[in-house]
Amino acid sequence: MKRIGIVGAGRFGMALAESLANAGTEVLLIDRNRPAMQLAGEFATALQGDATQPHVLEEAGFGECDVVVVAIGSNMEASVMATANCKELGVPNVVAKATSELHGKILRRIGADSVIYPDRDSAHRLAMSIANHNVVDSFAVSEGYSIAEIAVPDGVRGQTLAEADLRKKRGVTVLCIRRADVDPKKPRKVVIPQAEDVIQGDDRLIVFGETKKLDSLS
Repeated sequence: MKRIGIVGAGRFGMALAESLANAGTEVLLIDRNRPAMQLAGEFATALQGDATQPHVLEEAGFGECDVVVVAIGSNMEASVMATANCKELGVPNVVAKATSELHGKILRRIGADSVIYPDRDSAHRLAMSIANHNVVDSFAVSEGYSIAEIAVPDGVRGQTLAEADLRKKRGVTVLCIRRADVDPKKPRKVVIPQAEDVIQGDDRLIVFGETKKLDSLS
């Protein structure tokens, strides 16, 4: 079982910790806020402490985590110091939350393996769903690339995947198809696409590619 460390118990950190715990993951959570740690103790190993102090993280066991997510957003200095401390402890994968491009650049410079922008990405997902009726859901995979679930674009209904050739013509890859069951009460089934599969009008396509190309496609 993986051991995931989370630094910061704000809304993002707490939601992440609870979701991971519900999925059966061992979660180690640290924050200065005592009431938050008392609440988090119901689903995680929650410790009150200052993550900007290297010895605090070491004594708490963060050096033994497979992944540490630095979920501090509002305090850039604390975010940077906690990230640097985790890398110094030898954590193999440090994911750090950033609130701006400058914040993200600094985090990468000091060794963060991945930088995420939860607020920006959530706003992007909402904007896509509002502006583009074809987009069912999407999320960023890395800077400039996303995975999206979209309705079938005009012009490809009834075509095989080979005929539609979305990779060559639109620059996106169809990962799978979510197709409605004959029984409308049942959830959609996942179809691993083959070149000869015909795209049906009410299908949902799970596609990967550059975010700007997904926007254009939708």
